[in-house]
Amino acid sequence: MTSIITGEAVVLELRPASFGARALGLMLDVLVNVVLLLGLLLLLGLVAPDVDQAAGRAMALSTVVLCLVVVPVAVETLSRGRSLGKLATGLRIVRDDGGSIRFRHALIRGLIGFLEIYATFGGLAIAVALFNDKSKRLGDVVAGSYSLRQRVPAERKFLPYTPPYLQSWAGIADIGRVPDGTARRASQFIQQASRIAPESRLNLSASLATELATYVAPPPPPGTTPEDYVLAVLCERRNRDLERLRRAGQRSAVVGERLNKLPYTR
Repeated sequence: MTSIITGEAVVLELRPASFGARALGLMLDVLVNVVLLLGLLLLLGLVAPDVDQAAGRAMALSTVVLCLVVVPVAVETLSRGRSLGKLATGLRIVRDDGGSIRFRHALIRGLIGFLEIYATFGGLAIAVALFNDKSKRLGDVVAGSYSLRQRVPAERKFLPYTPPYLQSWAGIADIGRVPDGTARRASQFIQQASRIAPESRLNLSASLATELATYVAPPPPPGTTPEDYVLAVLCERRNRDLERLRRAGQRSAVVGERLNKLPYTR
């Protein structure tokens, strides 16, 4: 994953495509272009069978340039970095800053792509991509672009719960106003806890539990683990906020009913 900082100081987390995904998308694009080329050459042979040798070579060369350079450049320009192969593999070509590519980028990729993909049978593209951290081929390096993964599996949201042995304590605990930054860090820790190394997980949970303890009284029962403590505090805080919002909604509904019953006056 790569981080890009926009002009508004917003950090964007983008996932470059892997070498395998890029290779699969490229093979699909090459297959489509070659099939198109063979079809047009066959059509030319049927439409103009009696042309002289020089004209036939010129027409064949024009057809090759059309199918292997012009069409890919036009498709990437009009679709802002998409093609049939990239649609199938969930990829998109973007600039190094994360923006959509333009005609200039597509043209550079198309011209150099003819050399590194068709003229060298993909050898040059593979050699460059294998030694690049974003699996860029030579055309991407020159154009300042790379392939971005757009189909990223959605992560299942983990809802905090109060461990059974802490439910009675959480019900009577006095939870003060936890700062938004602390609550956000605790929530992120709970969501990502399963992917954190055991030692780091223990240290982070202990640090968060110590920070939350300044806003919660009384202390939890002896033997409470830091992670369970964080879970219980977050869950109880969420439940109380929801209950508070529910009561506020009920009060608003009651006031609204009273106002609707008042007689209309001029």
